[in-house]
Amino acid sequence: MKNKSTALITILCIVFVTGMAVLSTPEDADAIPAFARKYNMSCTTCHAPFPRLKAYGDEFAGNGFVLADQDAPRYYVGTGDDKLSLIRDFPFAMRFEGFISHHTETDREVDLSTPYNIKLLSGGAISDNVAYYLYFFMSERGEVAGLEDAFIMFNNLFGTELDAYVGQFQISDPLFKRELRLTYDDFQIYRKKVGESNLNLTYDRGIMLTYGFESGTDIIFEVLNGAGLNHADDFRVYDTDKYKNVVGRISQDIGENLRLGVFGFYGKEGRTIEDTLTGPFFSTNKVWMAGPDATISYKDVFELNLQYMERRDDNPMFMSTIPDEEIETRGGLIECNILPQGDRSPWYFTGLFNYVESDVDINEYRTITGHIGHVFRTNMRFIFENTYDIENEENRFMVGVITAF
Repeated sequence: MKNKSTALITILCIVFVTGMAVLSTPEDADAIPAFARKYNMSCTTCHAPFPRLKAYGDEFAGNGFVLADQDAPRYYVGTGDDKLSLIRDFPFAMRFEGFISHHTETDREVDLSTPYNIKLLSGGAISDNVAYYLYFFMSERGEVAGLEDAFIMFNNLFGTELDAYVGQFQISDPLFKRELRLTYDDFQIYRKKVGESNLNLTYDRGIMLTYGFESGTDIIFEVLNGAGLNHADDFRVYDTDKYKNVVGRISQDIGENLRLGVFGFYGKEGRTIEDTLTGPFFSTNKVWMAGPDATISYKDVFELNLQYMERRDDNPMFMSTIPDEEIETRGGLIECNILPQGDRSPWYFTGLFNYVESDVDINEYRTITGHIGHVFRTNMRFIFENTYDIENEENRFMVGVITAF
């Protein structure tokens, strides 16, 4: 049976690679997402390869999705009202991902995971120094996930470099953006929750303030509900307790090839526990996370991202009395991206190492991922990826296609 499944995997991969080779004729890309359509420019202006951002793309996003050297008024409808800005052509884009996968830890052997994700994106400038961005998961692993990123951005407040984001976003975005990674495997240290805790570094609702200095120093501060992307309750309130969580980060550019950063998170969550013996009681869990991060890069050819994090929970099981010892969790990631020919490389290579250890065994995670991608079109890439689970000695192999238009 094992030989038959291996043969089937081989046949599927051969068909996939052959189709890729037949299709890979050198042509200019003609299907480009919303921002590229608006400014009539290639996706490679901001991405290498998509969705990974280049420095210029990061600057574009931080400027409220406006190019400083472009004539903005032509993108709005002339209404005769100087205080009204209506986008002439409402920007939409679509992202599609599909895979053929083989998991050695299951007995399904081969899975046709297509579509795996279908995402509808929109964003742009609403007026001078005000922009929005959102995306809606029409299908995420076969379910309608709904809105994830959805925020309004106020750029250059008070004529300074102060920006404010209000809405829902990923807490870890100022570190390394999960949505911009090239691998199927995720940044696990940001996703882990300990025990019954609801706190991690993924999505939440809140306010984020950023300030950039000419010296290359960036300061970021976040205030968050701490409830994730839950539904509002009967009182139309999103937060689940009276506490707010805070995040701070400072980073410094050192020359053109090195950036160093450090962040800290402090949060508290509370909930009422129904106990059949003692009756209901209110319990809390205090959480702090902290750690350094770094990026080493060379032009658009090489990038090495490093993250380390320590986490402490004082009562993640929400017991009636606070335990004497905190629950310890630590880990990090190492990501390496190589584009031999810069942003025009037809092939790229990515390696990812995930490491998490915890007093709660279920959270432990150690994997090594190797990823090879072929940019068939500027907005379409084929991927070959294998993730090896060090703890369980298992593999996940997949080929797939990712496109945006």
